[in-house]
Amino acid sequence: MKSMKARVADRGQVTIPKRLRERLGVKPGTVLEFSEEHGRLIAVKTGGVDAVSEVYGCLAKGLNTDAVTTQLRGRR
Repeated sequence: MKSMKARVADRGQVTIPKRLRERLGVKPGTVLEFSEEHGRLIAVKTGGVDAVSEVYGCLAKGLNTDAVTTQLRGRR
């Protein structure tokens, strides 16, 4: 794929070129995780599922409050 450029705005925002968004499935609400490797900025799509959506409907599965809390917080 041909390289594309985007300018960083005053507030640090960058518009991802439309062709890249379409090709990679980056839509409004997509969560990106940023890191740096060897001077390069890396953006990776994450699951991006919020805690409520992750356990939505689980009470109908017979889980008690403790099980739901464990799912939300993870094991300690």
